[in-house]
Amino acid sequence: MDGCFLIRYQDVILFILSKANQKVYGTFKSRLLPYGLTPMQALVLHALYEEEGLSAGELGKRLSLDSATLSGVLDRMAENGWVIKSAVEADRRVLNIQLTDKSRQCRDKFLKDTLEVDQEVLSAFSVEERQLFIRMLKDIRK
Repeated sequence: MDGCFLIRYQDVILFILSKANQKVYGTFKSRLLPYGLTPMQALVLHALYEEEGLSAGELGKRLSLDSATLSGVLDRMAENGWVIKSAVEADRRVLNIQLTDKSRQCRDKFLKDTLEVDQEVLSAFSVEERQLFIRMLKDIRK
């Protein structure tokens, strides 16, 4: 290996981020069990709590999801009583996504639980480190 620098797989950023993602995803997944939601469904619910009545297309843009993935997520959420999908009168191809009473009734507890999990996941960091860590992860996404 003359002239080559060998990096251990444990130090490759792909490995580090993948393992961190598995841990965070697993933590959220277990906390969402009482709701019967997946982490992706929970993100959809969060987006709709911020702005109800988004079109499926707009929701997909905000969550960076392709239409096929989002369609499956919304279908399962509708089947389980979390959202209502309805066609827009002006253009029947456009789906409007509304929260159900079930979603509205769970809102405060759901958001509180999510905040607690967020804090649990980030508890190893000081406030300054949390802010820096989140900013750095967002910078990677750009």
